[in-house]
Parts: sequence; C-alpha cells; structure tokens
Amino acid sequence: MPETSSSTPHCLVCDQTSDQVPLLTLTYLGGDLHICAQHLPILIHNPAQLAGKLPGAERLPRAQGH
Repeated sequence: MPETSSSTPHCLVCDQTSDQVPLLTLTYLGGDLHICAQHLPILIHNPAQLAGKLPGAERLPRAQGH
C-alpha cells in the first residue's frame, strides 16, 4: 500500500520535491503518491518499470496501442 505520510511530497521515481519540479498527485490503493512530469510517461506507457516503487506496478496494463 502506498505511504500517506505527512512528509514533503516527492516523485516516486526520482525523489525530487515540488520545490524542484512540478508534481502530479495520484491516488492508488487508498493513498496519495506523487510523480513528476518527466516520469509520468513511464506510468502511462510502461508501468512495469515502476516495480519496486509502486506496489503492483508489474500488473498494471500499458496504455492501449503501446
């Protein structure tokens, strides 16, 4: 399950904070996670690459047509 701590939001891939880059918030498994615009395409096109950073990422489907 994703962490929902009150710590500073950071990209789940590169750990950059919103002081460094714009972050998007995603809700997953009842918790909030953050991802920067640079890594959003990974979540969309090949979420299996996030295995170990996003629980169950290896089971998420790729965007249709990719």
